[in-house]
Amino acid sequence: MEFLIRAALIVDSSSPHHLSRKDLFISNGIIEKIEDQIPFDGTVIQGTDIRVSCGWIDMRAHFCDPGTEHKEDLETGSSAAMSGGFTDVLLLPNTTPVVQSKNAISFYQKWNRTSLVNIHPSAAVSIDCEGKELTEMLDLNEAGAIAFTDGINPIWHTDILLKSLMYVQKFKGLVINRPEDKMLTAFGAMNEGEVSTSLGMKGMPSIAEELMLKRDLQLLEYAGGRIHFSLVSSTGAVDLIKAAKKKGLNVTADVSAHHLVLTEDALTSFDADYKINPPLRSEGDRKSLIKAVKDGVIDVVVTDHQPQDEESKKLEFDLADFGISGLETFYPELKSVFGDETDEIIEKSNKNARSILGIEQPTIKVGQKACLTVYTPDEKWFFDLSSSKSKSQSSPFFGKELEGRVLAVSNKGQLSTAQ
Repeated sequence: MEFLIRAALIVDSSSPHHLSRKDLFISNGIIEKIEDQIPFDGTVIQGTDIRVSCGWIDMRAHFCDPGTEHKEDLETGSSAAMSGGFTDVLLLPNTTPVVQSKNAISFYQKWNRTSLVNIHPSAAVSIDCEGKELTEMLDLNEAGAIAFTDGINPIWHTDILLKSLMYVQKFKGLVINRPEDKMLTAFGAMNEGEVSTSLGMKGMPSIAEELMLKRDLQLLEYAGGRIHFSLVSSTGAVDLIKAAKKKGLNVTADVSAHHLVLTEDALTSFDADYKINPPLRSEGDRKSLIKAVKDGVIDVVVTDHQPQDEESKKLEFDLADFGISGLETFYPELKSVFGDETDEIIEKSNKNARSILGIEQPTIKVGQKACLTVYTPDEKWFFDLSSSKSKSQSSPFFGKELEGRVLAVSNKGQLSTAQ
């Protein structure tokens, strides 16, 4: 197919046209022309102050397929990803069955043959993500798993983490862990602090995250390898990662967009749409996380898309499941925090994510594949169940007007535009 992106600001520091406003002509998935005022009478993407960047990648999403497709499936998850501006998504292995076999990896590879969105499967570190026995990591890597993680579960077993760090060195692989000492967070529903105390709720202390981080960093220093910390949420965790990087340890980290925007104060209404794990923390933590993203201590911003159905959320707060939808509101969330710096933050996050995962870095040059995200910082739009592409019934942004919208994504010779 052929289409034109009209008068777009090119946001790609590796492109000779970086920060130039140009027309881009795409034919059969290739960028054929980057020029001023290209004549074309076919499909044209245009708007006020539109921008084009290399296709975005999310390093943490759950599509629930196979097993709990009533919450999300590959089709609706991919639609939500495209709506949010993503051409690539790293999926968590917490499906039913867990992603721990060659057949499970093949399931996603078959989907990629026809899908605009590239789904990158991560595989479980431990069998059934229970932290008791290692999976066949070497075989899974050969089958196409690009990272190893127990996903929504922390790798609690010290020897399992130690051995996984050793195994991945055989193929320069990556271990991803969400640091949490679950013995310290058991029965908790929100951050431990003034808000949880005032509401009479069991809290989840930030020390549960920081203790696990300390353990993992000591094991990394002892065994070598690479580790990526997912969903960093506290000031103490930021300080530990900063010190580890100065020490030269091979460590990277991400934070969810939600933790950059929201705090524990949102939970005073007992609205389960704000219930996530790790929990929303204090304003001081939020400011530390923002600074860490700007300074490069935190490498990547993720959506932490963990869709839930109505039955999982319309419960008493302490009984409701953790997790909210995140793919479609990613850009307006970041824009509300970073303002004019948002383009730079997103480009840095995307390049870091691709480098960490060993995924090809696209670029906006003539003759290159058109892996693109087109967006505008100015357009306001209303987000609700009718405009959402996900099956998720849970988002703190439902019913709100958001600023900043993705207009289109292009990848593998396909084009998806905002409806």
